[in-house]
Amino acid sequence: MSSSDFRGARGSTLPIYIWLTTIILFVGLAFFAFAQAASARNGAQTAADAAALAAAQQARDELLLVLRDDIADGNSDWLDWLDLSRGLPPGGEATAAAAELAAQNNSTVEGGAQPTEVDGDLAFQVDVVTDYTVGDSIIPGTEDMTARAQAVAVIQPRCEFAPNTNPTQPVTLDCDGVPVEIDPGDFNPDDLPEASVMFSVYLAE
Repeated sequence: MSSSDFRGARGSTLPIYIWLTTIILFVGLAFFAFAQAASARNGAQTAADAAALAAAQQARDELLLVLRDDIADGNSDWLDWLDLSRGLPPGGEATAAAAELAAQNNSTVEGGAQPTEVDGDLAFQVDVVTDYTVGDSIIPGTEDMTARAQAVAVIQPRCEFAPNTNPTQPVTLDCDGVPVEIDPGDFNPDDLPEASVMFSVYLAE
């Protein structure tokens, strides 16, 4: 091959190298942009999960307080709180708890913590939006794009009692294998266990 032929071959392959380099660079930048978006979505989901759990746990703590008050006041329907047939206590702080956890994850709750139901159990749904954006990338608009996510946390009763239980007499509850003795006639609020013993909280799938 003559020197002129070699220079010609090299000159013809140079645009191909430039083209391939450009393609590889573009693919790399596009992959980085998708990774940025995925990271933002994951962050939003983490915030939503934490916020929903916080809302449900706050409601669970409030349930225990209402249960204590009802037993201490001699209300005969206090057992209804154990299976949540009376629903949730009104005016709770579930939304505030959700907002606090979302803020710790650089996100904001939208619409508050909404009571809902999952397979017959009471739950809270929380929607969040990130306070940060996806960031600059080769995809237009990502510098202003936030991420959103939704999570639902369930409150499930853990204590069982016989259908014919007399709420004015001493009661033995079976809370997933943990016996809980309650005597309404001689009740000490400190006798009740932690709320987690009587109600479980978990994220719905």
